[in-house]
Amino acid sequence: MRQAIATVSMGLGLMLFPPQIIMAQQLPLNPVKPTEINSVWGEDAQIWGTSGEAGDKWSLIRAISYSLRYLDTPKAAEVYNNYPVRGITRDRVRRSLIRFQQLLKTAKTPQEFQQAVQKEFIVYQSVGHDNQGNVHFTGYFEPVYTASRQRSSEYRYPLYFEPKNFVNWEKPHPTRLELEGRDGLGNNSIMRGNELVWMSDRLEAYLVHVQGSARLKLTNGETITVGYDSSTDYPYVSIGKEVVNDGIFALDELTLPRLMDYLNENPQELSNYLPRNNRFIFFRETDGQPPHGNLSVPVTAERSIATDKSLMPPGALALIKTPIPYVTKTGEMETKLVSRYVLDQDTGSAIKGAGRVDIFMGTGKEAGDRAGLISNEGQLYYLLLRN
Repeated sequence: MRQAIATVSMGLGLMLFPPQIIMAQQLPLNPVKPTEINSVWGEDAQIWGTSGEAGDKWSLIRAISYSLRYLDTPKAAEVYNNYPVRGITRDRVRRSLIRFQQLLKTAKTPQEFQQAVQKEFIVYQSVGHDNQGNVHFTGYFEPVYTASRQRSSEYRYPLYFEPKNFVNWEKPHPTRLELEGRDGLGNNSIMRGNELVWMSDRLEAYLVHVQGSARLKLTNGETITVGYDSSTDYPYVSIGKEVVNDGIFALDELTLPRLMDYLNENPQELSNYLPRNNRFIFFRETDGQPPHGNLSVPVTAERSIATDKSLMPPGALALIKTPIPYVTKTGEMETKLVSRYVLDQDTGSAIKGAGRVDIFMGTGKEAGDRAGLISNEGQLYYLLLRN
């Protein structure tokens, strides 16, 4: 769902920071040494839940089924035929998922489950952005906004479907400025006639480009979903990075909520910053489907991640350790360090290298608020059966 999902399509969150690329000769994953394995494990408290709060065991089981669906495709066979890390094969990834899913269904206690996992699985760790295992985590989500089928004085900012002659466009493609104008209205644009819907807020329309998908409540009472279809041939440019480069914020103080507040309070800056990202997304209606990752299967809130699929094993079972914000009963945000089993089911144009992970946080405002606050270091591991 954003430029980080190809679903959500492009992924998958708003990338505020530049990607960090590992050295070309370094393999992306290394087996964890036996002397270090105890530091990997930590109970995934969200599976069984806590007192008074239900767990999400069955959503994790369902997410595993989505990965198994992908692994049965010819595309998966092609990808794994060229996977660079010795010992990681499609068959092994598939068997690992099947066994992990069985353990989830049959284990009577969290302790019994975890003991079985530690006994039957071995662990590979991402080398990270520094070859020391440190990974930068961000979040992405499916936004819910209002829109209209017809243009009006209120609903002026269009999302577009792919033009019929797009495959014949000469390269370099037109820039964002050329496609939608400095004001974002698309007047006199070659895109005229390709409008899918109109939105009332320019920044919200742009964030649909960044997230790659959205759920839209139309003025006629209908609700539709839209997702990534294709894009122009430009690299993604983070407007968060641009405001940092311009001295508006320091890197360590920037979050998505702060960036949005700044742009909402200074709307004239939208015409300055948005055209700096030339990557332009075309959308299609997705008939109410949940957001999909680049594996063409649904992504699951807090159980799907986006990584660089030129390096990481698609569809595989992973374990992440990183801080994630939660909403307290008083409505405040509280950050907790989590150990969480996830499925690697997405990618994004801004997710590059072994040191970047984007976590899908779900749908709607709360998911967006939480996703926008994730900008933390952590570790990424992959689990595979011993045999």
